[in-house]
Amino acid sequence: MKVHKFPFTIAYADTDAEGIVYHARYLEIAERARMNWLRGHVVVGDDIGFVVRELNIKYLQPLHAADDIVVETRVTDVGSAIVRIEQKFVKDDVECAIINIKVAYLGGNMRPRRIPEEFIAQLV
Repeated sequence: MKVHKFPFTIAYADTDAEGIVYHARYLEIAERARMNWLRGHVVVGDDIGFVVRELNIKYLQPLHAADDIVVETRVTDVGSAIVRIEQKFVKDDVECAIINIKVAYLGGNMRPRRIPEEFIAQLV
């Protein structure tokens, strides 16, 4: 499946007292990458769209202020109402963190809804 690449430079504000990217900042950066990836994709009618249902992070190598990284986002599986996404934080071709996310597609009533086929075609 297609890979979306989101370049990002780590700022001092992203780091902790040790100069290493604070663990929770990975979630914020990943969210920016997902929003950039989904930009221009239209949610159907009154649907809410995708919400995070599960999330798992593996920290492999530390990142520091001024590091230039790329967040690689790709769909790994699509179900009727669920999409699994993998996001890799890559610096100089080295994987530094991997986030696996399960998102659910919700209708306006806040209940899971079948993902529209035209939307799936845009994602994969």
